[in-house]
Amino acid sequence: MTTRRRFGGEFKARVALEALRGDKTVQEIASKHKVHPNQVSTWKRQAIDGLSEVFSNGTDRERQDHETEVRDLHAKIGQLTVERDFLAGGLKR
Repeated sequence: MTTRRRFGGEFKARVALEALRGDKTVQEIASKHKVHPNQVSTWKRQAIDGLSEVFSNGTDRERQDHETEVRDLHAKIGQLTVERDFLAGGLKR
């Protein structure tokens, strides 16, 4: 039984950067680092897709975090309002 190898982010980034440079083919890079060529292509695609996040200055993530927090707080307010109304109805009896 073979065990799966796990690659760290630094290794993946180095291989993806080498693939992005275009100096060598994907097969050459894969054989050099002893990984499958499909894996090199996948890491290259992930690097290209993630580049926009590097230059976004975090504003998109901050906005999304803020919207999530507001949504959670509105849900909590609704829950507390329902509980208060339920308890207030019980005191009137």
